[in-house]
Amino acid sequence: MRPKLLYATSDEQLRNIEASTPAMELCVFLVALLISVLAALLLTPNWRGGNAGQRRLPPGPWRLPVIGSLHHFLFLRSRLAHRAMADLARRHGAPLMYLKLGEVGLVVASSRDAAREVMWAHDAAFASRPWIPSMRAPMERGTVGLVFARHGPLWRQLRRVSVQELLGARRVRSFRRVREGEARRLVAGLAAATPGEAVNVGERVAALTTDATMRVVMGDRFERREEFLRAIEEGGRLIAGLNLGDLFPSSRLVKLFSRTADQVMAIHEKTFELMDCAVRQHEESRAAMASMTTEEDGEDILEVLLRIHKEGGLEVPLTMDIVKAVILDLFSGGSDTTATTIEWAMSELMRNPRAMEKAQAEVRSRLRGKAAVTEDDLHDLTYLKLVIKETLRLHPALPLLLPRECTEDRKVMGYDVPKGTTVLVNAWAIGRDPESWDDDAHVFWPERFEDGKVNFKGTDFEFVPFGAGRRMCPGVAFAHAIVELVLASLLYHFDWKLPGGMAPSELDMTEKMGMTVRRKNDLFLYPIVRVPQKI
Repeated sequence: MRPKLLYATSDEQLRNIEASTPAMELCVFLVALLISVLAALLLTPNWRGGNAGQRRLPPGPWRLPVIGSLHHFLFLRSRLAHRAMADLARRHGAPLMYLKLGEVGLVVASSRDAAREVMWAHDAAFASRPWIPSMRAPMERGTVGLVFARHGPLWRQLRRVSVQELLGARRVRSFRRVREGEARRLVAGLAAATPGEAVNVGERVAALTTDATMRVVMGDRFERREEFLRAIEEGGRLIAGLNLGDLFPSSRLVKLFSRTADQVMAIHEKTFELMDCAVRQHEESRAAMASMTTEEDGEDILEVLLRIHKEGGLEVPLTMDIVKAVILDLFSGGSDTTATTIEWAMSELMRNPRAMEKAQAEVRSRLRGKAAVTEDDLHDLTYLKLVIKETLRLHPALPLLLPRECTEDRKVMGYDVPKGTTVLVNAWAIGRDPESWDDDAHVFWPERFEDGKVNFKGTDFEFVPFGAGRRMCPGVAFAHAIVELVLASLLYHFDWKLPGGMAPSELDMTEKMGMTVRRKNDLFLYPIVRVPQKI
């Protein structure tokens, strides 16, 4: 009997969904893999691979019938996808590698040259997003935003709106007061921490980026903030996880056992119900503040989208469902990734006291005792910018970027990439490739960027933390502005110490997969006020 569709309408239901999937993850995977092999053998008519043998596919590890390359991931040391794929590509000398995950063909680009082929030479053919089976139902309802829109009129329109109206340089500058206000709140909270008690830096920074993003998007903090964030995180975890229904979409037996599509639909319903509340709160707040709003206050992002929605006249109508999907994209893409980058930057600086000392000396010499860091102070912080670049090189928040779909048969680096293939760019592997970064590619050394020849604007394919080409992240300026200001504030106002007399080399840097690749263990540090903030 097919599992009943579950709609999450309360925190308790949402917690039940959260608890049901990760429990005993490895055991469930092994059992489900065995079931999937049997199911595919019995119910999948084309399991032998059709005419795949007639193509010259990119090299990769040997494949088994039905399960393809899945068995290789069971015996690799790392369970994190970006590390496992980098390991396989290195073992097989395959900068462009082909994998078969169940029924799904997957090509992974793990070098600068391969990334250039995918994101520049053949950009148009790889500019769409795959709609995996577990996500297809909400997508087909028309509830798709900029992130998952397929290449076409809707995506072009949303991209144009994002660049011109939502995330352009002028709009980002208009939110300066929000960023500076949230940075001051962070510094004040850290300064008020109990003396001698370590603080969870990642948690504090995540709260800042969440509140800053919400204020930029909605003009205020969302009343149901925690509920909303839990739903966003659970949705990201479901999408990023290994779902058997997505690997064997034609198997009826696998569909009977897989609940992922139902869980995704439940989270979708939950987040859209919360977005309805957010829109109502926004409209009520704007109505109440109408008499006090000045021209200087400007429009928040939701207000811009509602204005465009009401004005109409677009090639593809901007429906309320699309508005809500875009808002969800901004929250999930702008908050977690930014907080993750700041936490990794602080982690690397704590592990590298020389770099920490140099970064703090620069910030303090430029500000010379100022009451607080403002964005006017950031222009001359050269070394801080190098620290951020080096952090993004070693710790891209989305190490495999976002998946692309090949929309037509293509020849890439002399190999055939069939239509319908999912394509990943392993930005993590590319950022650590010795051919681009020499033998010290795994070392945190900000000075490697001093010559200014390499940046993350999508033209240097050895460094692509935000992607490149048509599908490059449109929120780079928005994210970078927060990272710079917050990191400068943390370094200017505080000295930092590791707890328990821990040596810098002992700081655990283990990764954990979620919506982004973050630290597995929280970063606890002692903040020591060096320059008191004056308000």
